[in-house]
Amino acid sequence: MKLPRRTFLHLTAGAATLPLAAHVAMAQAYPTRPVRLLVGFGSGSAMDILGRLIGQWLSERLGQPFVIENRAGAGGNLAAEAAARAPADGYTLLLSGSPDAINATLYEKLNFNFIRDIAPVASIAHAPNVLVVHPSFPAKTIPEFASHAKANPAKVNFASAGIGSVSHMAGELFKAMAGVNMVHVPYRSLAPALTDLIGGQVQAIFSTTPPSIEHIRAGRLRALAVTSTTHSDALPDLPAIADFLPGYEATLLIGLGAPKNTPAAIVERLNKEINAALANPGMKARLVDLGNVPVSTTSTEFGKLIVAETEKWAKVIRATNIKAE
Repeated sequence: MKLPRRTFLHLTAGAATLPLAAHVAMAQAYPTRPVRLLVGFGSGSAMDILGRLIGQWLSERLGQPFVIENRAGAGGNLAAEAAARAPADGYTLLLSGSPDAINATLYEKLNFNFIRDIAPVASIAHAPNVLVVHPSFPAKTIPEFASHAKANPAKVNFASAGIGSVSHMAGELFKAMAGVNMVHVPYRSLAPALTDLIGGQVQAIFSTTPPSIEHIRAGRLRALAVTSTTHSDALPDLPAIADFLPGYEATLLIGLGAPKNTPAAIVERLNKEINAALANPGMKARLVDLGNVPVSTTSTEFGKLIVAETEKWAKVIRATNIKAE
């Protein structure tokens, strides 16, 4: 049977709207049950702190619990692999960023490919690190710190959240650019490292800002400089290490990822809600107060940031010959 042209066009147009309608319906219905948000680091880490802030926001906005699940270990690889193997239905998400970009080169054999297996959803923030020392440490400036380290080779130790963590990479980059020999002391997370720094067991940490900023404000730690190329709004009196070592930069990129093939409608919904959080005055103020720089992106733009971050740290790892242990 041959349909009249007008009827055929009407039916064709109607059929074309069905995928769009399904797309919209899926986005509007999601989520219908609790969502897991995997964090590859322990409680009190920068990733954990931001994950809980965003998780609470998404819970309130979307009407279902976004439950933080800390899977610390292997520099974040345990959480990333769990996310890569999870169903692509939007009910398992990953707080992702710089650690995953670093691990792509640091670990020779992984059971997943981060860029291939994790879909970028949205950027949340850049978190500059801050070089902190015990108040009794003899240096009060970056030049003094570098001079002291040069005069005492292999006697200044710096702690980190673990091999390959941003706090470790920031220290290795400083060693290479300043020409100093310091001893790296890896911990399982920054919380116990900061406790030992306050207790005088270690001498310095290139710490992410959220877990260290209250210790700085309380005078338990002395901050020397931030690792971003610009000064921090949360610590406006601090210089940047780049003021003394031009080209130095080591910040923590934090965002949200999902298993590959997660429906585009869900990715778009999450991206929209996270960008709404970053535009909210209260949330924005909280992020800035913790030392973060909110960064709003599309999912595609966040993917490009991840690729650039991976390439940047690959160069540092190869140049300094850092190995995962």
